[in-house]
Amino acid sequence: MQKLRFTWAIYRRLIAIQMRSQLQYRVSFLLEVLSAGITLSMFFLSLALVFDRFGNLAGWTLGEVAFLWGIVEVSFGLMDMIFSGFDPATFGRRIRQGTFDQLLLRPVNITAQVLGDDFVLRRWGRIFQGMIIFAIAMRLAQIHWTLGKVLYLPWVVVGLICFFGGLFMIGATCTFWTVDSIEAMNILTYGGSEMMSYPMHIYPDWLRRTFTYIIPAIFLNYYPALFFLDKPDPFHFPRIMLFIAPGVGIGILLIALAFWRFGIRHYQSTGT
Repeated sequence: MQKLRFTWAIYRRLIAIQMRSQLQYRVSFLLEVLSAGITLSMFFLSLALVFDRFGNLAGWTLGEVAFLWGIVEVSFGLMDMIFSGFDPATFGRRIRQGTFDQLLLRPVNITAQVLGDDFVLRRWGRIFQGMIIFAIAMRLAQIHWTLGKVLYLPWVVVGLICFFGGLFMIGATCTFWTVDSIEAMNILTYGGSEMMSYPMHIYPDWLRRTFTYIIPAIFLNYYPALFFLDKPDPFHFPRIMLFIAPGVGIGILLIALAFWRFGIRHYQSTGT
């Protein structure tokens, strides 16, 4: 317990240092957040224009798709801020430059060091954009809120954060052997977030089955959305599948942590 408190204290100090350094130039920081939010909002505006022309997407209205989109954007933005240190692209550069060896020499938990090594506050641009889109969904979709739905919503976000964070961690671990990041991980992380922003039943069977039975992304956003929006399940899974999002996300993160520890045990420096 004492070791855990020590690790948590170190992590908080690392995050505090990151925040102070990034807020040193307040105007620059606010402009970065604003520009990120505006850029990402353009994609949703384009989608809204498509809905204005065609009315719906495979039976889903703009408000219902906005519900999917908003949750994914908020969750991925939070994950990208918290797990920035494990971003495979930047972590691969750390491996190439040999700076990861410096972290291993410190008498502090290596996972906490990597998590606290990069905490990108400008990701709030994506988070705020997701909140605005979610607010639009609340207005357009006319969701019938119950106590169960209110209590379940934060856990859906937690599940998504754990899921994408786990993928970041797996991608970072792979660079121990590949040295550079694997493009396939970007397909699963950034590409996966784009895919999960739309109803899963619009995709071809092979792609949907991949993200159901191999990478269980369908249970993290689409199935919870069916519950919140009171929509029928087109795939006729057991009803319990509507509520397993937190378990799936946390399970992926635990698998990633185990793979990360395996990678640490077998890490060999590049010699740079």
